[in-house]
Amino acid sequence: MISINKIEKEFRKNGGIMKTCELNSMGLSSRQIRKLLNDEIITKIKRGYYILKDTTPPEKVIISRLFPKAIIYLESALLYYNYTDRIPNAWQIAVEKHSNPNKYDISYLPIKPYFIKEKYLSIGIDTISIDEINIKIYDREKTICDVLRYENKLENEVFTNSIKRYIEDDKKNIRRLIEYAKKLKVTKKVQTYIGVWI
Repeated sequence: MISINKIEKEFRKNGGIMKTCELNSMGLSSRQIRKLLNDEIITKIKRGYYILKDTTPPEKVIISRLFPKAIIYLESALLYYNYTDRIPNAWQIAVEKHSNPNKYDISYLPIKPYFIKEKYLSIGIDTISIDEINIKIYDREKTICDVLRYENKLENEVFTNSIKRYIEDDKKNIRRLIEYAKKLKVTKKVQTYIGVWI
């Protein structure tokens, strides 16, 4: 059996989460993985995915490892950019329109997937790094365009704060915002809510 220290080191290297195939490639058999579960060294968080017992990897890392194609979206992105103080009830992620909804139904972490058409899904993707794990998130401008698109589905306070804080943000890129707005058909809303301030 591989030493617990080596196993823990591999988990840390992988953002605190490992897949069955990654454990197998370390030389651990299915029987040995079951023993680690029974001995409460590791815990299963989804079929084929494990964390070390009594550890809590950052939730963004969990999402990235479980759903590598998913993109942090809407209110979850707003929270990251400090454009809202409201913590969503579930992690909002953008996923491919035709992906299987059942795979996002996990008990370990509340996830709310939004199934997006490919032509919109690929606009404005940025990458952040946490614990050496790359995580996809929409950039500021795409996030604000999404806020404008979903104006009627957001709480008024969330909508208003996000626009206000974006306008005050030194890192905003108005040229990029206008470019995205054309693609996402929210140019008039950008002119109405943001144009007067720039």
